[in-house]
Amino acid sequence: MTVRAGTPDPSALVSIDEIRAAAAILAGVALRTPLVPFGAPERNQWLKAESLQAIGAFKIRGAYHAAAVLAPAERARGLITYSSGNHAQGVARAARLFGVPAVIVMPSDAPALKKARVEADGAEVVVVGTASDERKRVAEEIAAERGLSMIPPFDDRRIVAGQGTCGLEIAEDVPDLSAVLVPVGGGGLASGVAAAIRALAPRAKVIGVEPELAADARASLAAGRIVRWEAEQVSRTIADGTRTQAIGRLNFAHLSRQLDRIVTVSEAEIAAAVRLAAEEARLVVEPSGALPVAAMRFRAREAGLDPAEGPIVGVVSGGNVDPERYLEYLVAAVPPEG
Repeated sequence: MTVRAGTPDPSALVSIDEIRAAAAILAGVALRTPLVPFGAPERNQWLKAESLQAIGAFKIRGAYHAAAVLAPAERARGLITYSSGNHAQGVARAARLFGVPAVIVMPSDAPALKKARVEADGAEVVVVGTASDERKRVAEEIAAERGLSMIPPFDDRRIVAGQGTCGLEIAEDVPDLSAVLVPVGGGGLASGVAAAIRALAPRAKVIGVEPELAADARASLAAGRIVRWEAEQVSRTIADGTRTQAIGRLNFAHLSRQLDRIVTVSEAEIAAAVRLAAEEARLVVEPSGALPVAAMRFRAREAGLDPAEGPIVGVVSGGNVDPERYLEYLVAAVPPEG
């Protein structure tokens, strides 16, 4: 599915200069994560191991960058966000590094491990229902009451620029890149990676990956407008980082112009991908982070992947998974390749 037609003015998109500026701010804070080989050498596939970041996910890039560019007085009042887990950890860690308070609004179905790590960084956690709309509303109310600075999870230029540093590193490390696969939740990571790759490696394909059970971004790009899914729908997927009900407006602008396509993967394929990442790349990967792994192994033809064209990179966005669930994924059945 080609999704570049009928797209917005590119001047509204985050630029490579903004991403490079974010990289300078993140130096010494965000790890320049390695590219780990995945599968047999002839597959020419690599995983960008964002699971190795200090908080276990890419979200430190956007969260820290957004906090860093605030005016000092705004930052000193404290930070607030709404998140199912990894962005929550990113904001909590950024607040800790800057020595300011943080409030995190999290859904009741957030993984216990992620909630515990947010609290370990000293943030106050407010638990609400499973709907992303509800946690955003509650966060905005608390921000207004307490004078806190909002660090949105995805629909924000500062966030997109920070997440784009992941794509910047890929483009610099793989000059003959043929394709990048990236998970799509709210769209911040996919937007930033796509912006960097389009600027620095324009011949490479940029492919978004969503769960079949939370494919609102694919529906949005097919419809040419943002399509919202109900919380009950997106909550069905094990990929908790993709349970957002709709992508952001800025993210829609980026993805509709800069993605080549979005592919979706099944729950069985996601679980198997967690297992394969452990077996073939020695990486602990959460279900959301395993989305590109699933597409690389089970939807290669649909994604248009060809190892003869050059290296293929999948962005493993995180590795924060509850141990009990992880044990289940490690024995998941592996579907036929596709």
